[in-house]
Amino acid sequence: MIGLILGTSEGRKILSLLNEFTSDIFVSTATEYGGELLKEYKYAYMNNKPLDLHDLISELREKGVKVLVDASHPYAVEVTKNVIKACDELNIEYIRYERPSCIDEFKNEDKVVEVEDYDELKLKLKDIKGTILNTTGSKSLDKVLSLNLKNRIIYRVLPSVKVIKECNDRKIDLGDIIALKGPVSYELNCAFIKDYGAGGMLLKDSGREGGTYEKIRACLDCGIYAFIIERKKMNYNNINVFYNVNELVKYIKTIKNL
Repeated sequence: MIGLILGTSEGRKILSLLNEFTSDIFVSTATEYGGELLKEYKYAYMNNKPLDLHDLISELREKGVKVLVDASHPYAVEVTKNVIKACDELNIEYIRYERPSCIDEFKNEDKVVEVEDYDELKLKLKDIKGTILNTTGSKSLDKVLSLNLKNRIIYRVLPSVKVIKECNDRKIDLGDIIALKGPVSYELNCAFIKDYGAGGMLLKDSGREGGTYEKIRACLDCGIYAFIIERKKMNYNNINVFYNVNELVKYIKTIKNL
């Protein structure tokens, strides 16, 4: 059986291509919403809730997974660490799908600023005037709030009851929330920047598929700063890492005894 840990939009493409020759697949997503997006695909088992290391090992052992594809989000570092540990313990072949970065072409832009963490981000933001558009997602709400910025912050988050409640629990004003599912077009990014009088945007290096290119391009064309939280460096020594979905599935087809 093939195991799939999914947390990116490319996961659907991977599953679709695998379905051309098998449905003997165990799929795991972190949310019910993620599971809902996969209803039309074929698989033997679906998990749609977060799994800690113990539960993950139990599920993979019970389902008899022989090879596992980790297509979790580039910023879901703890998920990847747990998956690697589980595969090591169960002698499962681990394969990583890493969403390609798209920020290299902006390396020489003065208004594109990469930061290692939120402490460095706070230092970089101290002289920024105007509203800050935060597009780093609901999981970083506490980190952004802890910066104690004087700027007005607009939070762009998923339009789910759970996420809106998380914002409400933190006393974020409804007028400071943009609830919509990305990725967002270049034109709409520009509109948000102009309408909210933004001086900077906070974002992650989520690749073209995650809308990062459009965000950076909009920031530059509107003359504001794009602050990018860098990806944590992972040690993928002796691990098969793919940056192309088709090449990944082509490799899986060569594996015997799945």
